[in-house]
Amino acid sequence: MKSEAIFTPMLVLIFWTFAVVTFLAFKRFGGVFAGRTKAGHFKVGESAKVPDDIRVVSRNLANLFEMPVLFYAVCISSYVIHHVSSALVVLAWCYVGLRIVHTLVHLTYNQLLHRFSIYLASCVLLLIMWVTFAVNLQHVTTVSKLWPFH
Repeated sequence: MKSEAIFTPMLVLIFWTFAVVTFLAFKRFGGVFAGRTKAGHFKVGESAKVPDDIRVVSRNLANLFEMPVLFYAVCISSYVIHHVSSALVVLAWCYVGLRIVHTLVHLTYNQLLHRFSIYLASCVLLLIMWVTFAVNLQHVTTVSKLWPFH
């Protein structure tokens, strides 16, 4: 397996994030055009006057910029230290799958216990990825291996 395989789940999550951004734009514009809210309600974020079905999409988008930042960091860091294993790629795919399911639950029936369980599982996977990274980092004996200009 090529170490570049770690970038594929990252790209899927990035494109998923763009899909949620697009969905949010449709929900916001649709809400304004339907007279359910006003453009001014988005001036400094989303006011309480914005309908819940629009605010929940915005909240989900914010979720995609919270813990996933650590996902991107561990994937890139593992690539940089040349320790991308098949197991790490599988964990990355599982993480992305859970994040997608989290979004689908959040934006459909939004049952809190289901959503939290999925979120917690994704956090556990992310922690395992970071522990794996920390263990692999011990195998990198000098900083000069990370520095490309030696």
